Amino acid sequence: MEPDARAFDAKAFLRTLTEEPGVYRMIAADESVLYVGKAKNLKRRVSSYFQRTQLSPRIALMVAQVARVDITATRSEAEALILENNLIKSLGPKYNILFRDDKSYPYIALSGGAFPRIFYHRGGFARGVRYFGPYPNSWAVRESLHLMQKLFRLRTCEDTTFNNRSRPCLQYQIQRCTGPCVGIISQEGYAADVALASLFLNGRHGDVIDDLSRKMQEASDRLAFEQAVVYRDQIRNLQAVLHKQYVETTRDEDVDVLAAIERNGLVCVNLAMVRGGRHLGDRPMFPSNAQGCAPLDALIAFVEQHYLDQPPPGKLLINLELEPVRAALDEVLEGKFSLHHARFEHERAWMGMAENNAHLAILAREQVSARGGQRLEALRDALGLAEVPGRIECFDISHTMGEATVASCVVWDGDGMKKSEYRRYNISGITPGDDYAAMRQALTRRYEKVAAGEGVRPDLILIDGGKGQMGVAQEVLDELGLDITMFGVAKGEARKPGLETLVFPDGRPEVHLNPDAPALHLIQEVRDEAHRFAITGHRARRGKARTGSKLEDIPGVGPTRRRKLLATFGGLDGVKAATVEDLCRVDGISRVLAEQIYNALR
Repeated sequence: MEPDARAFDAKAFLRTLTEEPGVYRMIAADESVLYVGKAKNLKRRVSSYFQRTQLSPRIALMVAQVARVDITATRSEAEALILENNLIKSLGPKYNILFRDDKSYPYIALSGGAFPRIFYHRGGFARGVRYFGPYPNSWAVRESLHLMQKLFRLRTCEDTTFNNRSRPCLQYQIQRCTGPCVGIISQEGYAADVALASLFLNGRHGDVIDDLSRKMQEASDRLAFEQAVVYRDQIRNLQAVLHKQYVETTRDEDVDVLAAIERNGLVCVNLAMVRGGRHLGDRPMFPSNAQGCAPLDALIAFVEQHYLDQPPPGKLLINLELEPVRAALDEVLEGKFSLHHARFEHERAWMGMAENNAHLAILAREQVSARGGQRLEALRDALGLAEVPGRIECFDISHTMGEATVASCVVWDGDGMKKSEYRRYNISGITPGDDYAAMRQALTRRYEKVAAGEGVRPDLILIDGGKGQMGVAQEVLDELGLDITMFGVAKGEARKPGLETLVFPDGRPEVHLNPDAPALHLIQEVRDEAHRFAITGHRARRGKARTGSKLEDIPGVGPTRRRKLLATFGGLDGVKAATVEDLCRVDGISRVLAEQIYNALR
């Protein structure tokens, strides 16, 4: 039963409010957080919830559940914005519209050093590296990297490979690199190419063409016609690329195109990125906690969350009302920004593509949801379940003859795989190769929290294994006092897909589903994802153990010296093969330490 709104004396509370900026939290009777918001003026903003008569149905439902409002005043609007964002991430309020993505935005990165490397990057930023982006997806980054190699021929190889080359690689042979590893190009010449690539990535295409034209003319004047031809070909390739990518415009402009669309209760905000006049692609996003929200509310929530972390371009185009979005951006962005509807022909083309892609993304999600619902109903019927399972968790074990054992837990939540809730467990303290003990440890670590009332309880557990693993799993649940439906998937003959056997812990007969059964397809998808996630973690753990552990155990060899050794000799095998004299030549390695390393690796 919902809390009685009359239990909260709004009038008395509003009289105590300050007019300073800050953050407010709407709290329900059961102490759950309903909503977190920020305000320039706390008194005016919070009062609007209880004094307005025309609230949207969604907000009216929230206000009806409010039992208390907690206030945190801040020194500025900027502090309020940061605090609001932190609280939303940590508390996950029911009525906040949230835009979450399992992956960060990808970038193109240029390393430091005499011969910088250009490479794909996703994750945190490091000192001494320049980052260009963000890009909407990995395809856009890889396409741009291909252009960089074709136009400016920068190296993409790892430093360990670069430092140990004795002759040019295939990239040089196919004219995708200038061969700095073996001195074919000078440091000054390579730096000039890096400068041009940086201009290009910053959208200054005209400056790049002007610089290349000047160099071509200078080479021609001094009768260096072969070099002039190289510059000419670069200019032609660059102009061909720009002509192909500009989509009706020749302006070097950076634009974010935002289209918010609603259909059948689903809201999608599609972000299309244009950098330097080149359309880099789209990124459709679906908000959480958005049932019943309007597209404008979703768009405002997106710009508040996205531009808090990502640098804004010079111009933003949206397909909805300007002023509410402008007000939201004013709170997020400190500098100037340009916000418009699509006005010119090329802008209308961009917006049309963004809206169409938003519609297509909604249609695809509806189809996936309908297909998932059908498969879940088929699974319920196949297993004789009372209800359709809303959350399925699947476990798998991966190791190499007992080495670096890793257990995985993946989650299916009805709409698809929920990657943000995947978990890996590094297994230790067991007999190597004992899959039963590994499964027991993983299940205990996962479900002891559920038994304590802390974790999310699944509706169905899937174990990749036969009767032995099922017996262990049932013992764990019995020890923890949990009653969760569970079954195992035993591999068929020769591990051929479609021949799997479903095994149950309660002694029921084994079940063989038809190879084309929708329920089996769902089981295979979840099981294969658990296997992929486990083996990826196992390989990473095994690789780390094989390449780093022996050096880590040597006193005096810390992270910096370890990196230098591996880079100098191209890996652990090269370090093992090195003599004491070879080791002494590495910066920071004394003869005494070199002898210790040599003896430890024997």
